[in-house]
Amino acid sequence: MREKRKIKNVARKVNCERHIPKPACLSNLFGQAARVLKSATYRQRLAYAAAAGVLLTLAFPRFNLSAFAWVVPGLWLLTSAGVSPREAFKIGYAGGLAHYLSSLHWLLHLPFPQTAWLGWLALSGYCALYPATWIWLCWKLAPTSRVTFDAKIPAAHYPCLDSLFAAGWCQRQLWLLLCAAAWAALELTRGQFLTGFPWNFLGVSHHQILPLVQIASVTGVLGLSFLLVWFSVGLLCAVTSIIRRPTERWAWLGETFCPITALMLVVGWGFLEVSRKESDVRYLRVALVQPSIPQKIKFNPEENAKAFQRVLNLSEVALATKPDLLIWPEAVAPGFLRYDEKLLATVTNLARTNNVWILLGADDAERRKDDSQEANYFNSAFLVSPEGKLAGKYDKRHLVIFGEYVPLAKWLPFLKWLTPIGEGFTPGTVPARFNLLHGAHRTRLTTLICFEDLLPHLARESAANADILVNLTNDGWFGESAQQWQHAANAAFRAVETGRPLVRCTNNGLTCWVDTRGRFHETHFGDSPDIYGAGFKTVLIPIGSPIETFYQRYGDWFGWSCAAVTLLAWLLAERSKKGWASAAGRP
Repeated sequence: MREKRKIKNVARKVNCERHIPKPACLSNLFGQAARVLKSATYRQRLAYAAAAGVLLTLAFPRFNLSAFAWVVPGLWLLTSAGVSPREAFKIGYAGGLAHYLSSLHWLLHLPFPQTAWLGWLALSGYCALYPATWIWLCWKLAPTSRVTFDAKIPAAHYPCLDSLFAAGWCQRQLWLLLCAAAWAALELTRGQFLTGFPWNFLGVSHHQILPLVQIASVTGVLGLSFLLVWFSVGLLCAVTSIIRRPTERWAWLGETFCPITALMLVVGWGFLEVSRKESDVRYLRVALVQPSIPQKIKFNPEENAKAFQRVLNLSEVALATKPDLLIWPEAVAPGFLRYDEKLLATVTNLARTNNVWILLGADDAERRKDDSQEANYFNSAFLVSPEGKLAGKYDKRHLVIFGEYVPLAKWLPFLKWLTPIGEGFTPGTVPARFNLLHGAHRTRLTTLICFEDLLPHLARESAANADILVNLTNDGWFGESAQQWQHAANAAFRAVETGRPLVRCTNNGLTCWVDTRGRFHETHFGDSPDIYGAGFKTVLIPIGSPIETFYQRYGDWFGWSCAAVTLLAWLLAERSKKGWASAAGRP
């Protein structure tokens, strides 16, 4: 009998190894991982969460390993399962801090070392609060069974994976949706709170997967972030289901059925959108100049003048291609365009001689209205007509904190000594409205300067009554880092959300254009793999009837809905748990 049992055990083992993956075999693998995590100390959990944060960084440019975005949110919940709310928050903070320190390392390329280190640490520390809050909030909203409640140590406050399965399937599926809604709500908050820093939302990691990107035309980029988190947390429940019920081959499918179904619908619709072609398209011929001026010479007048001559030389060559519009990047002019007669004459003569429109970035100033001798300074974009006249001006509305303005500088003037910008700039108040007449056509442009193309709500407001979005930026501050690629990936969603092509003209980096489906065009100079060098590109921008996307019409309806649902769910959860606690305290 013993020999027969041994033979059966060996046969089962061979069968398991031969038919991998079987649920029983997978359960052994996942079960071992779960046991390791369950026995892990608090410090080990912090290390695991930090490692997952670094994996999430790999999902974004320049690595573009977007598959990690599907699993990291679930991994963060796994590392924090079964601990107190305070420990869960700290574990989430460790994961978020590791992610942002690694993904924002390009800040260290700034030519001001002390400011760079301070900004890198402060910004990463601030952004890490959001994944920490998400993890804390997810476990607060987790369904728990009253049977497992203990008056001394409330299980409702220390939920784990087992407690999820103590609740029903419907409650678990609701929790998946709440986790995804909480993530979208927190991304919305990060994009608007304290002027907003919407850098590298989770959905941006999939900027190259066009069928998925199309959902942004309805929900904004937050919709794609929602979908990724929904699937990731569902995958966590599916793995847990395999461990708990290894003999039930399809038990895991019930945990991921809803997010997988939604994913298939989104991808199917996205394929239709990507394959759809526009009719009645005309073209605007645009020359883009990328001078690649080193930022170390920015504050040297003599070197700055030489760099501007490089811009003029590149422009002369570019104008030989007979463009309708010549574009220079942000702050390329070495002075105040309206007040420097020599500079103004150079630019207007160039436009008049070549019968071309010119759009360029330059500083501007206006005397304050309080009868003082002081002035307000602006980071501006100017449009010069083929007749050599200033046809329009736009003042940047969203300024970079500590880069273009110092908060509380009026009350704490010593803060100005922490940055190289002195007084800083004054924000503009209205969107750009530029009109170009070329041939028998009129094209309406709107301009976004620097990081303004990161802000969905601002781009949406600017895109109203416009045919093309134009971003003038100077990414040369960050050398040849991942910043240029990340900036472009974030900006691509503005084209999909608004239904307008986006033209990007940078000092160095991705000077290119993005069509309304999120495709990048003309990212390199010919066959050269270098995107950072000096050069020019002449591109044809298709202009059709402006597409009034659902997002362009209704804005961040999805993000605000997620915020409202999350807030309501948290209030109801707090009220319910207080009721359980009072009931448990009765004799």
